[in-house]
Amino acid sequence: MSIVTKSIVNADAEARYLSPGELDRIKSFATGGERRLRVAQMLTENRERIVKQAGDQLFQKRPDVVSPGGNAYGQEMTATCLRDMDYYLRLVTYGIVAGDVTPIEEIGIVGVREMYKSLGTPIDAVAEGVRAMKNVATGMMSAEDSGEAGAYFDYLVGAMQ
Repeated sequence: MSIVTKSIVNADAEARYLSPGELDRIKSFATGGERRLRVAQMLTENRERIVKQAGDQLFQKRPDVVSPGGNAYGQEMTATCLRDMDYYLRLVTYGIVAGDVTPIEEIGIVGVREMYKSLGTPIDAVAEGVRAMKNVATGMMSAEDSGEAGAYFDYLVGAMQ
């Protein structure tokens, strides 16, 4: 839910007008919209590069994942791992566009630990993959854009741990 929707829902639940603080947050949200869209577009346009490079970094750092018995062992399982990384990158773009972590939380985090545990997938390796995507992606951005995107990657990693 965006800051605009949250503010309106909260104000309406209390039968009041939006407060000056809420209006300031909405103004800031609107003003930053162009930047958020630019960042999301850059991530979307470079998703294959980001996922591939991050996957390479993950597999170098965690060779156990691609070794026999690892969750990404073999071509099919490696492709599945990269598909999951792409999914998390997409969630990050949703959060950036919304200016809020709610899409990440509601779409991708609920039950993630339980799912990966049931599959025998080390959640710390998944989080490491997200960190690697952050490093690759933010290395392609300006400092301002990097700060915007980095917060969503960090939120996702923190929610996994």
